[in-house]
Amino acid sequence: MLCEYALEKKIIFNFGTKIAFSFSPPRATTIDVMAKPPRNPKPTIGISMGDPAGIGPEVVVRALTDPALRSRARFVVYGLNELLTYAADQIEAAPFWFRVQHDSDRAQRSISEPVVVLDYDEFDGALRGAREPSKIGGLASKTFVEDAITDALHPMDHQRHLDAVVTAPISKESWRLAGYRWPGHTELLAHRCKAKRVVMAFASPQLNVALATAHIPLMHVRDVLNIGRVFDPIDLGASACHMLGIEAPRIAVAGLNPHAGEGGLFGSEEQRVIEPAIEMARTAGINAIGPLPADTVFNRAAAGEFDLVVAMYHDQGLIPVKLLAWEKAVNWTLGLPIIRTSPDHGTAFDIAGRAQASAGSMKAAIELAVQLAEQAIAAQAPAAKNTSESAA
Repeated sequence: MLCEYALEKKIIFNFGTKIAFSFSPPRATTIDVMAKPPRNPKPTIGISMGDPAGIGPEVVVRALTDPALRSRARFVVYGLNELLTYAADQIEAAPFWFRVQHDSDRAQRSISEPVVVLDYDEFDGALRGAREPSKIGGLASKTFVEDAITDALHPMDHQRHLDAVVTAPISKESWRLAGYRWPGHTELLAHRCKAKRVVMAFASPQLNVALATAHIPLMHVRDVLNIGRVFDPIDLGASACHMLGIEAPRIAVAGLNPHAGEGGLFGSEEQRVIEPAIEMARTAGINAIGPLPADTVFNRAAAGEFDLVVAMYHDQGLIPVKLLAWEKAVNWTLGLPIIRTSPDHGTAFDIAGRAQASAGSMKAAIELAVQLAEQAIAAQAPAAKNTSESAA
């Protein structure tokens, strides 16, 4: 049993590079690893493991093997200890976490260990050998993320509060097989957080993109695109740029049609929808430019002319992001009351369990979540101090 109290022999583990065993009865001064610690400037980051049959277990373990990253925050992984341990063994990494059964009494209290795995081992047996979408995979991955969202929505003084959530890839087909109709994480998060304006965005060193529409069929984009849907990614994207340290963001807005409509020759959406949204943004003080032809705007942004591109539909924005920043881009949900990031790739069932997955995007997603959580904690500290002084 890795990093776990044995119930019968009461084994007490020493969490260094070597494991020391003691078979003596526990002393009265034993440490409760889930006892509530004092508020620490280090954030607590929750990570949902994603579909168990995909590369989620491997990329989570690979990313967190970096001791420098682990030193910046506490981490709570919602997933399967058996699969995480298997992934660690495959990449020849020593397990560095403490296991806690997710529905135990200890799991309901605060986390004091640097990395804790909340283990949902009731899903273990049904998943062995699976490398494809499945009902059980959908049930498991949905449970992981639902619990992480619940903990992130707790107030800061709650023992289970998370400062950010990072979601490993899920299979939308697995969710469908399990009876869930959510198109993806973004829509589920918007509903659970009761967020009125939510935008799917992608951040990377090469290119930042925000989407006006996300998980809808291409044939329906024209029907759902309106002024508000274009304004929201401009507005929320500008705020996101500020959080990334860009003081005066330059935002380019792509057209929907070829040549950005060519003055109405190839479509009227640019004149009817996109231009009014850009004018609204300018009135609000945002430096928004467009509509610009989508076949050139991303190249201009990658060259440094713009800080963010607003794309009209999923693949219009995701193709250039994945082409330019495959292992560095981060899916970032804007408009939520909580921080949520994710890698920019899927479950990759075809290479799952083979120790072939790259953790670059997952590590970037965790790093961005930590950075944003650190900023949020720093911003809340003066407010808490002022409230305390006023009360005194």
